[in-house]
Amino acid sequence: MRRTSVAHLFEANRNILQMRHVAGSLDTQLVVPDNRVWAADLVGHLNLIHPNRLQIIGEAELAWARRQSHDKLGRYLADIISASPPGVIVADDAAVPDVLRQICEQAKVPVMASPHEAARVIDVLRGYLARKLAERVSLHGVFMDVLGIGVLITGESGAGKSELALELISRGHGLVADDVVEISRVASSVLEGRCPEMLKDYLEVRGLGILNIRTIFGETACRRKMKLKLIAHLQRRNPGPEDALRLPLDEEETQDILGVSVRRVILPVAAGRNLSVLLEAAVRNTILKLRGIDSTQEFVNRQRDLLDRDQDPYDG
Repeated sequence: MRRTSVAHLFEANRNILQMRHVAGSLDTQLVVPDNRVWAADLVGHLNLIHPNRLQIIGEAELAWARRQSHDKLGRYLADIISASPPGVIVADDAAVPDVLRQICEQAKVPVMASPHEAARVIDVLRGYLARKLAERVSLHGVFMDVLGIGVLITGESGAGKSELALELISRGHGLVADDVVEISRVASSVLEGRCPEMLKDYLEVRGLGILNIRTIFGETACRRKMKLKLIAHLQRRNPGPEDALRLPLDEEETQDILGVSVRRVILPVAAGRNLSVLLEAAVRNTILKLRGIDSTQEFVNRQRDLLDRDQDPYDG
């Protein structure tokens, strides 16, 4: 179960949404009961179907309320507030109705107000809660931005992860995190990687020690976050059954992280191999696959077509 307080949400978004506290206590909690519920679903327009949401009231809801009798409106609001929502936000720079203020004061439900449009308030708070209450896991490796793709470089200690990262940085790519990568599931199939505050901008390279990448290579050499799209695993050559296949024809390898399948490639480490070029090629191939272009499958299909025509593939 993941949770945060409305007070924290209010303080974190007070400036961007110009929010003010109108009534009630901010000590209520926003709770994600299980992994089947997304944190972003804890915010929405005023309704009875999802009473546990942070209820957003805009001009459209207030216009409807003005057309109702005082008794009907009181019953409707009482039904919503009796479900103990974590809070109510009146948006669109609208005046907070006295009946709403009174009912929320009695129920100790916080009421806030914002001059921004209801849709913007919902978008901002959903993005905040998606990051704040996301499922998280810490992984060991180096997280890089390579050609706009988030790549997690993994491998055993001494496999050359940091050296490969340094080479990629010198080729114009960006560092997100070294050693510890914080991965968050911010949507059903979206993983976002960040660096712990303590390690931000630093890269440890054997023989050189700890390097401040931002200071050495400049501001453009570091990234704040990236979406994880590819895992590149460095593996020492081990001739035999466990050696990486030269041409894997089965389904592409993936790794499950927080319930999301991430593409995974194995880069054999051996003397004389230019791993940075190989990794860039793997990223370019991943970009093609994301666009629906699979080079290996195209080659297999070409070979199959030639065999079906009973044609010698070496015949002009």
